[in-house]
Amino acid sequence: MKSPTDSDVSDPRAIAQRIARVLTIESQAVLALTDQVGPEAVTAVSWIRALTGRLIVTGMGKSGHVAKKLAATFASTGTPAFFVHPAEAQHGDLGMLQPQEDMVLAISYSGETDEILQIAPHIKRMGIRLMAMTGRPDSSLARLADLHLNAAVVQEACPLNLAPTASTTAAMALGDALAVAVLESKGFSADDFARSHPGGSLGRRLLIRVADVMRTGDEIPRIPHTASLSAALMEMTRKRMGMTCVMQDDHRLAGIFTDGDLRRVLEQQTLAPQTPIATLMTAGGKTIAADALASEAARVMDELRINHLLVVDQAGGLVGAIGIHDLLEAKIL
Repeated sequence: MKSPTDSDVSDPRAIAQRIARVLTIESQAVLALTDQVGPEAVTAVSWIRALTGRLIVTGMGKSGHVAKKLAATFASTGTPAFFVHPAEAQHGDLGMLQPQEDMVLAISYSGETDEILQIAPHIKRMGIRLMAMTGRPDSSLARLADLHLNAAVVQEACPLNLAPTASTTAAMALGDALAVAVLESKGFSADDFARSHPGGSLGRRLLIRVADVMRTGDEIPRIPHTASLSAALMEMTRKRMGMTCVMQDDHRLAGIFTDGDLRRVLEQQTLAPQTPIATLMTAGGKTIAADALASEAARVMDELRINHLLVVDQAGGLVGAIGIHDLLEAKIL
């Protein structure tokens, strides 16, 4: 291959073309897998789904990095899984495997990785199924395995066709496809996913309910429907929520009055402080259940372009209120 000149190295268009070339090669490698996926992949999904133990994923070098990622993906989508380094496995880590229960997915593009080939017979003697993902169906590992998954690529994205690039992308994609197929076959739900991801923004969106962040009791701004505008403004100021609930005589919700309502009315007329709030409020108001996800409250507020939701029970009774600032403080937004 011709070596790039100094001008080629610094030319923005040449750099962009190189990046585009890599992306094209890797995307074509992944797309080509669709023609290579056959009954073996279906069997792999069936075996993983039926596991009573754990899925052990192993690999060396770049394939090891892929194996670590795939173990994490399987674990987070409902399949107990972890990574075992094949070299460490020869020195005691094979003891982490449960005979007759676990299954091993070994990743090696050449299928000739010494560290994996050395532990493969021991794995099989333990009564553990061995699946291999390689780029060579005729390799030693492919022949040793109980099941072989073909992840061959036409070429690497590396200009020398040496550095694992397209091949590792293909292996990652094939592993992800297996994990998602297992997830779907198990009926893995958003609630199941949330239990594996309790931390961070993802966990908050999937786990936190309206009841966890809503204001309750005396924190809820509220006035009787017989109150005046002046009383409404005082309550809104005290509770610092930018609105107040308006209640009927039987303590049921009559409506809501917000600072937005106040601005809209003042644009049309001058109001006396003693103006009855019942003539200014929005009847009913937008409501949500306490057991709804807080992320759903955020979606509704965004969709309706409002800053507050009233929380009601099954009988329609007011039990709480939630505002955009409550969602921000809970880091839902």
